[in-house]
Formats: sequence, structure tokens, C-alpha cells
Amino acid sequence: MRRSVEAEDPRRRLLVRALALGLLLPADALSQGLLGSRPGRLPPGRSIYRIAGEAFVNDRAADLATRIAPGDTVRTAPGGEIAFVVGGHAMLARGATTLVIERGGQDESIVLRGLRLLSGALLSVSRDSRYQLRTTIATIGIRGTGFYAEAEADRTYFCTCYGTTDVEAAADPASRETITAQHHDRPVYIVKDAPAGRGIRPAPFINHTDEELALVEALVGREPPFLFPKDSYGGPRRRY
Repeated sequence: MRRSVEAEDPRRRLLVRALALGLLLPADALSQGLLGSRPGRLPPGRSIYRIAGEAFVNDRAADLATRIAPGDTVRTAPGGEIAFVVGGHAMLARGATTLVIERGGQDESIVLRGLRLLSGALLSVSRDSRYQLRTTIATIGIRGTGFYAEAEADRTYFCTCYGTTDVEAAADPASRETITAQHHDRPVYIVKDAPAGRGIRPAPFINHTDEELALVEALVGREPPFLFPKDSYGGPRRRY
């Protein structure tokens, strides 16, 4: 049973796939605000690609004109979703997510220093950038990768979709692994109150798709580093 994200609507998955492939959508789908326009690099001055349901930036209701920058807090209501860009980082936050975008560097207004995922689920892509993703359970070094994470009270789910990450249990430095993946090779759970050195455990591939990765990469003018699947990708490709 999915614990931290709601069951995916098959219609939504088809729409995501259509957008990721650059296909035209029916007019009624766009008019209902299900996904927004065809994905591509966002124009200067725009942060948000689409909002479904309710989303908030610094506790103010967000719309497509809202700017998001390091130092802001992004929150979605249950059932909501927001796709947005901060610098070279593109993100898709699921419903019931609270994300703090930490700032740092010489110009703290534009440099992303890290992300704190307090609750919910996040899909993110970046290149040539190092920062940390933190939850209450885990500290993860991101080395310019694509990843998907779910933050729960007793565990964090983390998938290195591609690239290299350094995964560590926040309360147990002995539970630490470097994961290099080409295509969702080793998802893990980081669990609370595990014996020393045993806080990282194998996990299945859940709750995110290659189509969504292609979509968020398109928002910063890139493509995923793996070949896009030709079939309807709706679940794991490997057995664990």
C-alpha cells in the first residue's frame, strides 16, 4: 500500500506522457488546468510551469505568476501538485508536501544551498550542482542527478534515478552508502531506529515515472540521460 502519496490517476499518467512526448493535448484538458502547456524551458522571470489543486509559496496561494527562489517554502495541499524551476533545478512536488529551499553562497538570493523535505514527495533534476537533500531521517548528498524522495515520520524513500548520491541516515553515520545509478538501479529506504550500520535497506521502484522525469528535465531545456521508453511505462522494470 502506498503510504505517503495518493494512488496515481491513470488519466493523469497518460496526460503526463503526452506532455513529455511533446504531443498536443485536447483543449478541454488544458482548459481544466490539469497539466498546463506543452513542456519546454520556462521563459525568464517565470518559476512555475503548472499547479494542480492548491499550492502555496511562503504560505501565500501560488499561481503561474508566483516567483520561487532560494529561501522560500513551497507547500501543497492534499491532492495538489506543483512543477517549478529554481535556477537549474526543476522539481515536481506531490500533494501534502512541504519543501524548504535553502539558500547560500555569495548571492544568497539566487544560489540553492540545499533542500529540506519536511513531508510529502519530491521529484527533482539538476546537473553540475552539488547540494544536500535533508529529511528528518536522512541526509543525502546530491551530485547533479535526478532523484525521487518521499519523507515519512519513520522512514525516507529515496531513488537515485540517474547519477550519483551519498545517502546517510541522519542519526547513524555508520549507515552510509554512495549510490551510482543509470536508470533507477537501487532505490532505498532510510529507516528510523535501526541497528547501527543497518539504517539503509533495499526498496522497490514506486510512485514516479520516466515520463515525469522527461517532463521536469524539459523545463530546464534538457532530456534524461537514458533512452525514453517506447512502451507505456507505469511501474517497476526490475524485481527486488
